[in-house]
Amino acid sequence: MFETILIATDGSDSVRRAVAVALDLADRFDATVHALSIVDAGEVDSSPEAVSEQLRTALSEQADAALTSIAASTDQPVQTAVREGRPATEISNYAREVDADMVATGTRGRHGENRFLIGSVAERVVRTCPVPVLTVRQLEAAAENSEAEAA
Repeated sequence: MFETILIATDGSDSVRRAVAVALDLADRFDATVHALSIVDAGEVDSSPEAVSEQLRTALSEQADAALTSIAASTDQPVQTAVREGRPATEISNYAREVDADMVATGTRGRHGENRFLIGSVAERVVRTCPVPVLTVRQLEAAAENSEAEAA
């Protein structure tokens, strides 16, 4: 069913569960795993010129670290790539290039006003990607909030 699975990551905590779920699926279906991280060109371009190259370097290093973390968390081979551009667009383009059967990504599960104010790469990927997208919601924050309310 799944021959090629693409994991889109920014290295954040909200992607951790998505990586675990995607790697489990890849293992069950003996699928090829691609991991992709995007250096957000909009973020770099909107930064002051004096620091834009430093920001690009820092974001590239963060992307490399996120991909290294995925590769280190499995015995399966993982093909990794870092792209620069608009995250949702680059994820969709890469999915087409590698003929992915599914894209896995994390989401913080924001809703209501926050979703509109902050925006959501995961939501844009779901709307524009040519293949099914598995979004895995981050649960750690919800569990921490519940524990804090109970105390």
